[in-house]
Amino acid sequence: MRIKWFGHSCFFLVTGAGIKVMTDPYDEDTGFRVPPVAPDVVTVSHQHHDHNAVSLVQGKPIVVDKTGTHLAKGINIRGVATFHDNEKGKRRGLNTVFTIETDGVKICHLGDLGHCLEPDKLMEIGLADVLLIPVGGTYTIDANEAAALTKEMKPRIAVPMHYKIPGLNVSVAPADGFLKHFGTVERRPFLELTPDNLPAESTIVLLDRLQS
Repeated sequence: MRIKWFGHSCFFLVTGAGIKVMTDPYDEDTGFRVPPVAPDVVTVSHQHHDHNAVSLVQGKPIVVDKTGTHLAKGINIRGVATFHDNEKGKRRGLNTVFTIETDGVKICHLGDLGHCLEPDKLMEIGLADVLLIPVGGTYTIDANEAAALTKEMKPRIAVPMHYKIPGLNVSVAPADGFLKHFGTVERRPFLELTPDNLPAESTIVLLDRLQS
């Protein structure tokens, strides 16, 4: 499986069988354009313009934007209900955490998670090999909360998302506040994963933003 990051909360996964999954496509108000790729499946964590721009995606993908268990193009996707703020959704509404299982690897995309996860939610989400976690604050958990959650969830790989990078028109902080909690941080253009090449210890990987 290969995982690329298109910026913000948008990732592009390609399975060994060639099935393509995109998470949280954004519109051009973010300062970015969704790359010209045609995913088979799109997940949407919540209905805000920088996460739900399915109409700008090429092709006719299956859209998964609800909680519960889904089978899309042979990929197991599970949505867990959470909140976009720490007031049970009163300020920003709901958020769905998605786990995507394929090729023997489990990926957890936290969307715009806005609160610490209670033990029952952690149990519902379960263990994840790869954690895609917002770290920029303002609309989500902040850097300190994200670092604590990463250490609690113990993924094999944690990838920061939803943080300030050049060109992004969303008021969030850079990743530095999150990264300072960890000793070693790897930087890669993309992830290429199998169950056998996952690191034994939790590893923080900062991905480069790719445009295709």
